[in-house]
Amino acid sequence: MFIHCNQLRSGLLLVLLPALIVTTACKKEPPPPTEKIRAIKTITVSERASGAIRKFSGAIEAADSSSIGFEVAGNIQKIFFDVGQKIRLGQTLAILDDRTFKLDVEAAEAALGRAKVALAERANDLDRVQRIVKVDPGAVSEKAIDQAQAGYDGALKNVQYATSRLNLARRNLEKTKLLAPFDGVIAKRHVDAFQEVLRGQQVFDVFIEDVMEAAISIPESEIKGIYLGLNTEVRFPTRPGQVFEGVVSEISKVAGTANAFPVKVAIQGSTEGIRPGMTAEVTILLGGESEEEVSYLIPLVAIAPGDDSARAYVFVYDDQTSTVKKTPIEATGEGARDNHAAITKGVKAGDIIAVAGVSFLRDGQKVKLMER
Repeated sequence: MFIHCNQLRSGLLLVLLPALIVTTACKKEPPPPTEKIRAIKTITVSERASGAIRKFSGAIEAADSSSIGFEVAGNIQKIFFDVGQKIRLGQTLAILDDRTFKLDVEAAEAALGRAKVALAERANDLDRVQRIVKVDPGAVSEKAIDQAQAGYDGALKNVQYATSRLNLARRNLEKTKLLAPFDGVIAKRHVDAFQEVLRGQQVFDVFIEDVMEAAISIPESEIKGIYLGLNTEVRFPTRPGQVFEGVVSEISKVAGTANAFPVKVAIQGSTEGIRPGMTAEVTILLGGESEEEVSYLIPLVAIAPGDDSARAYVFVYDDQTSTVKKTPIEATGEGARDNHAAITKGVKAGDIIAVAGVSFLRDGQKVKLMER
């Protein structure tokens, strides 16, 4: 008996097919390899490469602050807040003994009541005279009519005056509570409970917590290079390695001690952890450079060559995503000095850039920072 070759092959496939299906089903896909998070060494861009750099020491102040006190005099009955505590708009900070003020309100209410009674009597007198005149115009003299009208007008003014006195007494009673003028923090307390205070006497110094500025003094020889809106860098001895951007926000027209002009620098961005009174160092680049012309020194080891020989890159760390971004840069063309290049575009003060192993990094790669 002869079997055709095609029939033989078909039979073999029918026998082997179930085995192949079972073998394939038993094989599992290998798990994707776990991406290793590379630790990178970094620096913070801060040192400028050109211009006349000047550093000035100063102290931190609250940009928005106020000294507040009672609008009426009296004896402090209770103080609800102390130094360092946060306050909210409209909260009661302290109260005066209000017994005298309540008596003033009661007296003003009584005076208004008497004035209204007198007004009602004068109104009746005027109404009676007017009714008589309508019946018999000659029965009442012009003088009597004028006197009735004057009596009514005077009583009406007394009511208005008594009403004003009552409103003032009620307002003074409300002012026995010292309310917070805005959301902020108590910087200083000037009085104690049961102390007698005058109208307008300072009770608290308060400030808005998240708006800070550095107060510095600029010598008269360099004040001409300072202008409103000039960008600066602010550093703190207690926070090494951190650079805050600042902007000149106020320049005094009058020189102070040692012929130096008071200048204030508003700190940009979050100022969490920065408090009034802290020592600050403000770095200013003089010489009239615009922000677009400012160049920064970065190490040569931080620069990665691009596909185009005319371009180069650095990897800027994003602390929000823990990734690095491949960022093109431009140099001044002055050449390297002290193993650093002067970069005009691509980086700014405060940027965190990788300075080791940049040839192994890629755009968007997740990394972690080495402890510095």
